[in-house]
Amino acid sequence: MDAQPTRIVVQKYGGSSVADVERLRQVARRIAQARQGGAHVVAVVSAMGKTTDQLVRLAHEVTDTPDRRELDMLLSAGERIAMALLAMAVRAEGLAATSLTGSQCGILTNDSAGNARIVEVRPFRVQDALAQGHVVIVAGFQGTSWRREVTTLGRGGSDTTAVALAAALGADCEIYSDVDGIYSADPRLVTAARRIDALSHDETLALARAGAKVLAADAVALARMHGIALYARRTDGTGGETVVRLDAPRDRPWVSGVAGRPHAVLLRARDAAGAEAMIAALADAHLCPLAVTADAAAADVLVARDVADAVDPAFDRAVAAVEAMPGSIGALRGALASIVGPAVGREPGLITAFREIVRASGAEPLAVVAHGLTLSALVDPMVLTPVLAALHARFVAEGAHA
Repeated sequence: MDAQPTRIVVQKYGGSSVADVERLRQVARRIAQARQGGAHVVAVVSAMGKTTDQLVRLAHEVTDTPDRRELDMLLSAGERIAMALLAMAVRAEGLAATSLTGSQCGILTNDSAGNARIVEVRPFRVQDALAQGHVVIVAGFQGTSWRREVTTLGRGGSDTTAVALAAALGADCEIYSDVDGIYSADPRLVTAARRIDALSHDETLALARAGAKVLAADAVALARMHGIALYARRTDGTGGETVVRLDAPRDRPWVSGVAGRPHAVLLRARDAAGAEAMIAALADAHLCPLAVTADAAAADVLVARDVADAVDPAFDRAVAAVEAMPGSIGALRGALASIVGPAVGREPGLITAFREIVRASGAEPLAVVAHGLTLSALVDPMVLTPVLAALHARFVAEGAHA
């Protein structure tokens, strides 16, 4: 390879992209193409396929309450397996490659086991390996605390790893998965969903928090903070892409998309002080509210279970404990159907139209909450899919432009 690379690109590959040996080889070929195209490549990899879920289940077979430190040690092994195998596959393509764990590549976190936050990146070993002409394969989803404990970053942590490294290295950031970008709805649920060519960080963050799965919310927030553009693409290179950037496209729909969460809870407090106590208790359980609203009669705190988790005992225990607090006046449970876009809070009559569409889908909304760029309805989980399809048909397929 004669040409010296002039730029660095961080590529992130999700679990489905490296689920088996053939897919690992496909990723290795894509990395080789980028390297031959004149780029230094840092590839962040998730655990293969459903490895993380399998390890979580295994831990819960051993004990109902696995220790968080030991769970981090266990779960971090999935990405380490994937990184080593991918490094071997890249070497088989004729390139020098080095695999590094989160701690080895300088990802420093707080000590919140299971849901750590990155506080600093010291990518010296990554830079040294790149200077030697190596492709660097990084285990996503993990880092090390100031106590030198292995930590994991929570669901979507590999996305966050990729963005953090891109910020530290001054690199482009490409996110590869089994879909060619971000869609206006989950194509598996809404057949009319279409790929969105460009989105702002704010819209993407709102979609991620509402339940869209391509990019993790923490990663998008970090990209926004550092002004990093994200390119969401399909691993096999087919289809198009979605570019996420600071500046929103001028001719963009007032509603960017719809998204759903199958498990949500609206916790109700007597007043704002009660809501603040709830929020503090949720934070201790590593849960971040999606929205907080208050009026003269009550205050509401909206939380949702991770989309990927059909069962989450820790979430259920935390919510039950908050519901039993002295300031609580109960809770509403259901699925969350949301629309996201600049029309929220700006378009007269939007909430009324939103309620009418939800009702016409056969669902009486248990609650409707507007928060930022998002308008959400808490509905019966059995009707979540038809509600999302109806909202998409009315507000995305037929929607006006800002």
